[in-house]
Amino acid sequence: MSGARRKEDSPSLQHLVANGGGGALRGSVWGKALRSDSSWEDKDEFLDVIYWFRQIIAVILGVIWGIVPLKGFVGIAIFCLINAGVLYLYFSSFQQIDEEEYGGTWELTKEGFMTSFALFLVVWIIFYTAIHYD
Repeated sequence: MSGARRKEDSPSLQHLVANGGGGALRGSVWGKALRSDSSWEDKDEFLDVIYWFRQIIAVILGVIWGIVPLKGFVGIAIFCLINAGVLYLYFSSFQQIDEEEYGGTWELTKEGFMTSFALFLVVWIIFYTAIHYD
């Protein structure tokens, strides 16, 4: 049975190797995301970059808030300002895209925000509880 499984897996493995394993595609997207002169033909690709940058910011700020320790509304408000502000500066100043092509500034600012907010809260609570629990 394992011989049959290997035969089935081989074409898939050969297909992945022939297509670069998908790693080249991911590398090129992040390469474009970190260059200010990038052109985004695929709008969904740019929205994915915005989404994942927002998740990275949420984890980093959640860890910092848990260690510092920030509490309550002040921590939430500062997270919202930093998260929205950094992404706004990224797409308006660094990437210099036309916001209207993506539905306006508000659409880009709220892209993935609620998911990142939930992730931020989970990371914040875990780190705060782990470090400052009496």
